[in-house]
Amino acid sequence: MPHVPFMDYVGNPLLTCLFLVLLWLQWRFPLRRQHFSALHRLVRNFVLSLPGFAIVRLAMLPIPVAIAVWAQQQKMGVLNWIHLPPWAVVIATFLLMDYAYWWWHWALHMVPLFWRFHNVHHTDLDMDVSTAARFHFGEMIFSTGFLSLAVVLLGIGPIMLIVFFASFEAATLFHHSNWRLPIHAERVLNLMLVTPRMHGIHHSIVQRETNSNWGTIFCWWDKLHRTLRRDVPQDRITIGVAAYREEKELTLGKLLAMPFRQQREWRLPNGEIPDREPQPSDELAK
Repeated sequence: MPHVPFMDYVGNPLLTCLFLVLLWLQWRFPLRRQHFSALHRLVRNFVLSLPGFAIVRLAMLPIPVAIAVWAQQQKMGVLNWIHLPPWAVVIATFLLMDYAYWWWHWALHMVPLFWRFHNVHHTDLDMDVSTAARFHFGEMIFSTGFLSLAVVLLGIGPIMLIVFFASFEAATLFHHSNWRLPIHAERVLNLMLVTPRMHGIHHSIVQRETNSNWGTIFCWWDKLHRTLRRDVPQDRITIGVAAYREEKELTLGKLLAMPFRQQREWRLPNGEIPDREPQPSDELAK
C-alpha cells in the first residue's frame, strides 16, 4: 500500500482532531439554522466519502508525490527552473497551488462532465463540516489527474506538496463548517482567507452566488477575477442545488448514481429560478 508517513502519522490525526473541534464549535456556536437531521447527514456524508477517502489514501496523494519526486529529479516545472530561497519556495508553492485550485474549482462548475460529479457535493441540503467530506469518488479520480498535472507544470517538491495538501484539507474543513465566528473577527480573516460565511454564499441555491467564491485557502483570486461575493447575510441563504430539494432524492444510492443520470436544469421543483439582486459590499455580511 502506498505510504506517505507525514500524512499517515501527523497530517491525518491533526485533520481528524480539527474535524472534531469544528464539529463541536458549530454545535456550540451555529452560523446557519439547520433544516434537516444533522445526524442523518453526518452518517450519509461519511459513508458517501469512504470511496473518496480510499482514493485519496491510495492514489490522490501517493501518485502526485511520486510524480513530484520524479519532476524534481528531472528538473521539471517552474519552481525547478528557478532558484529561490526556502522561504520563497514555501510562499510560491502556496500561492501557485491555491491559484491552480481556484481554476480547478471553476472547471468543476463550468465543465459539464466535471459538474456531474461536483454536483453531488453541492446537493447537501444543509452545510457544515461534514460537507467537506461529501465528494463523489469520481470527482476524486479527476482531482488526482489535476493535482498530478499541476505538480509537473509548477515543479512542486514532494515535501511542500504534502504540507500544502494538509493545509488545503484543513482550510476545506474550516470554511465548510457551520461555526459562527464573531463577525468582526471573520471580517478580518476574510481579508486574506476563505471563511465560513464567504463559502456559505458559494453553496446558495441562487446560481449566480454558487458561481462565485471559488477560492479554497486565499480569497484573493476571487477578488482578482471579480467573483468575490460578500453581500448575502447567512440567514437569507438557502443551501443546496435548486433542482434537488427533497431528502428522498438524495439517498446514498441516488447520490452515487447522480453523475450518470440526466442532469436537471437549475430550477426549483415548481419551475422557478431562484434569484437575488447583488448588493455591492466590501464587508462580509452577517
